[in-house]
Amino acid sequence: MKKVIETKLAPAPVGPYSQALEVDGTLYCSGQVPIIPETGEVLTGAIEEQTQQVMKNAEAVLKQADYSWADVIKSSIFLTDLGDFQKVNEIYASYFAEPFPARSCVQVAALPKGVDVEMEFLARKA
Repeated sequence: MKKVIETKLAPAPVGPYSQALEVDGTLYCSGQVPIIPETGEVLTGAIEEQTQQVMKNAEAVLKQADYSWADVIKSSIFLTDLGDFQKVNEIYASYFAEPFPARSCVQVAALPKGVDVEMEFLARKA
């Protein structure tokens, strides 16, 4: 059974998708970009600030579904410039403890709303 996860503490979807779906004990979180949920403003500027907002948005979705960072088993990071990898990685790492989730990180030509970073997560309770 699919359960839709929705919170006003993360940006509203900008298309025909859910913030997250829980199916058979696994949480599938849509990609989060650095949008400030309270205002709908797209956060531009330093990659560190964008990454912090992405993590804050993702955390709000996880919490709404009663999950935590410890439940994340897979993440995907999309960057418009792999030169930002180290800065993003430092912030990302501060949210996790060992064992770390499986992860991929790729450079893409562009992201929605002209942002520089997007992340998506899969979570499952042990």
